[in-house]
Amino acid sequence: MLIPRQKTPNLTLPTLDHGQFDLTTEESPRGTVICFYRGLHCPICANYLKEFEKRVADFANRGVNCIAISSDGTDRTRAMADKIAAESLRFGYDLPLDVAREWGLYLSTSRGTTSIGIEEPALFSEPGLFMVTPEQTLYYGSVQTMPFVRPHFSELVSALDFAIANDYPARGEYNGAV
Repeated sequence: MLIPRQKTPNLTLPTLDHGQFDLTTEESPRGTVICFYRGLHCPICANYLKEFEKRVADFANRGVNCIAISSDGTDRTRAMADKIAAESLRFGYDLPLDVAREWGLYLSTSRGTTSIGIEEPALFSEPGLFMVTPEQTLYYGSVQTMPFVRPHFSELVSALDFAIANDYPARGEYNGAV
């Protein structure tokens, strides 16, 4: 289980057009939003990533980098980036499923062809959304067991404004006895 204010797992992946993504060397004043998505087969992911693409500049204006990541390979990732007409959003690919588990993501098995006619991979991770500080500690995290009901990027931008204005710390950090 990831704990706020504690170091996150390392994350190093290829990206479509931005070289290697390495969380340990990621440079931004306030951190990085990492959106793990299910893959090309998921129509809900496509809609979600369209919204993320619209907010990349909002995050950048607040000193936060963004990346969308899945276990899909290069071709499927490129197809997703094209599908959402990505211009600003970085896409990482080839997420190892053992790394997905380190991040607390749930894994699912294929149910065959989806409603949009794309075959699901044999195994893939379910969605997760994280904000990681420049020191690579967890600031915010949300994981889903299903593709439905995900955090809204506009709300995360507003929450970030509040956190910046009020020097609001990451919460959920207590890991002691209860």
